[in-house]
Amino acid sequence: MAKKTEPKKRSSLFAKKETGDTETEKKSFASLFAKKETGDTEPEKKSFASLFAKKETGDTEPEKKSFASLFAKKETEETEPKEKKSFSSLFAKKEKPVFEEPPVVLELPPFETEYEVVDRYWLTPPYAYANLYRDNYGHVHYQMVEPKLTEKELVILEETYEQLKTILVYDNVRKKGEFELDRELLRELITGYDPKITPERRDTLIYYLNRNTLGYGRLDALLHDERIEDITCNGAGIPLFLYHRRFANVQTDIVFDANELNKYVLKLAQKADKQISLTTPLIDAALPEGSRAQITYSDIVSAKGSSFTIRKFKADPMTPAELVRSNTYSAELMAHLWLAVENKKSLIIAGGTASGKTSTMNAASFFIPSVAKIVSIEDTREIQLPHVNWLAMKTRESLGTQGAQGNISMFTLLKAALRQRPEYIIVGEVRGEEAQTLFQAMNTGHTTYSTLHAGNVKEAINRLINDPINVPIAMFGALNLVLVQSLLYGDGKGFRRCLSLNEIIVEEDKISWNPLFVWNNKTDRFDKVYTRSAVFDNIAYQNNWTDAELAKRLETRRLALEEMAASGKTSVSEVDKAIIETRMREREN
Repeated sequence: MAKKTEPKKRSSLFAKKETGDTETEKKSFASLFAKKETGDTEPEKKSFASLFAKKETGDTEPEKKSFASLFAKKETEETEPKEKKSFSSLFAKKEKPVFEEPPVVLELPPFETEYEVVDRYWLTPPYAYANLYRDNYGHVHYQMVEPKLTEKELVILEETYEQLKTILVYDNVRKKGEFELDRELLRELITGYDPKITPERRDTLIYYLNRNTLGYGRLDALLHDERIEDITCNGAGIPLFLYHRRFANVQTDIVFDANELNKYVLKLAQKADKQISLTTPLIDAALPEGSRAQITYSDIVSAKGSSFTIRKFKADPMTPAELVRSNTYSAELMAHLWLAVENKKSLIIAGGTASGKTSTMNAASFFIPSVAKIVSIEDTREIQLPHVNWLAMKTRESLGTQGAQGNISMFTLLKAALRQRPEYIIVGEVRGEEAQTLFQAMNTGHTTYSTLHAGNVKEAINRLINDPINVPIAMFGALNLVLVQSLLYGDGKGFRRCLSLNEIIVEEDKISWNPLFVWNNKTDRFDKVYTRSAVFDNIAYQNNWTDAELAKRLETRRLALEEMAASGKTSVSEVDKAIIETRMREREN
C-alpha cells in the first residue's frame, strides 16, 4: 500500500512506523511466517531479521492483501484465499484462548522484610502480586511486584513491540478484560527472536505485551486489585498513593519521572477518547472499563506537573446485603428503605466525597419492583441494576467545533426522560439547574433518587434552596426522605456509615426534618429514634395496613436482609432472587 501524503487523524494506541518506502506495497505479515509450498524447487533461506527489512525499490509488484489477513493463521494445505475478517478478530477472547494458559501459581514467592507484613495477594496470577507492610511509623506501604526481565528479554520485548506497531492500528477495541492480543502471533514473534526461549519466559513477555498495549502499562496490575478504590499521582518524582478498602491511604513504590508521566497521561486520555494538551490541560474522563479519571497535563494547572486520579469502577455493584454485612447500614434501617422504595417514596442521599453515595443509591434501587420502568441519568456510567425495563442515559460534551450547542447535559436528559413516562428516575448527582427539573418530576408523581454533596440534612437543604440550585421551598413537599452518609476513620482505617435517615416535613413555607434512625458512634449501632413517621404512616394508609401489619412487613424484610448478610448471599443475582422470593411469600400469605 503506498504511503499517503496527507496524515490521517485517528485515535491510536500505536503510531504507524514510518519507512523510507513511498511506492512499494506492504505484504501480509502472516505470509512472512508461512511455510513454503511443496512446489517450490529452490526455497531461499532468510534470517528472521530479514523478514522485517525494508523492501528494495527493485521489488516486483506484490499481491495486495486485506489488513485482516495480517493476522490470519497459517494453513498447511489451504490454497484458496481466506475470508476477510473484522479488526476485532485480531484479538482473541479470553474465554476461548488460542493456547493453554500457564498454570496458576497458588503460593506467593517469599517476601523478606524487616517490617510487619500486613497482607499479600495476587493481582494478575501468576505474574503480578502485592506486598503490603507497615513501617516503624505505623504507615502501610504497597509494593507491586512483577517478573523481572533480563537484558536480552528487554531487547526482545522492545523489538516485538516495535513490530506490533507496524501492523496494529487502534480501532476502538475498548473492552479491557474481554480481549487480548492473539497469543499465537505473539508466540511466533518472540520465538523468532529467541528459538530457545522457555514457554514460561515467553508467556511472561506476552504478559508484558498485553499490559503495555491493551492494558494500562505500569499501573495495569493495580487496576486488577479489587481492594483499591482510588489511584492518585500528584506529580513527577512523587510515589503514587492508593485508597485501599482495608488500610485507607497507602503509599506505593511506583514513581514516574516527568517525561514518562507526560506520556502516561496522554495515554490515559487517549484510552478515554479524549484530548489533553497545553491548550486543554485539564479533563475529566471515563476509562473503557468504567473507571473515572481526572487528568492534568504539564504544570499549567498543577504546580508539580502532570497528574491524575483514577476512581476505580466496581465491576459488581454494591448490594443491600453487602451494605448490611459491612455495617454501613443495619438490617432494620435497610428494611425501612426497602419498604419506602417499593412504595415509591422519593429519596436524596447526601454525603461528602467518597462517602459511598452512589453505591448506596444503586443498592437501594434493587428494591424497585422488577418490571417498573426506570430511567437513570449520569455523567459517568456507574449505576448497575438487575432490572430489564431500565434505560440508562449519560451526558456528553460537545464534539469537534460544535461548542456548547453540542452538549447533552443532565438537564437536557432529564427533560427527555420525563417524556418517556418513567415510574422511577435516578439521577447520578444534582448540582445545578437539573435539580429544579428533578423536583418538578417529584411533584408530578415521578419517584426520584439522586445524590448531593452535603455533610448533613441542614447543609443539603441549604444547598438546594440557595444559589445556584434555587429549588422553591414549596416543592420540598414531594421529597420524602434524606439519607446522610459519611466516610469515617478509626484505628488507621476508613469505614463508611449511614449517619442518619430523615423524613422531610414542609409546613407554612418552612422545611424541617424528623430523624428516623441515627448512628451511635459509641456503640457503632443505628438507633431507631422515632415513634411515629409521616412517611411510613402514609405507606400503611395507602395499603390499608394496620400498625401491626406495617411492623410485620418491616420485620419480614429485616429478617430477609439479615439472612442474606449472614449466609454470604450478597451477589447481585442472589440478592435479586431473595427480594423477589420475599415479595412472593408475602403475596401468598
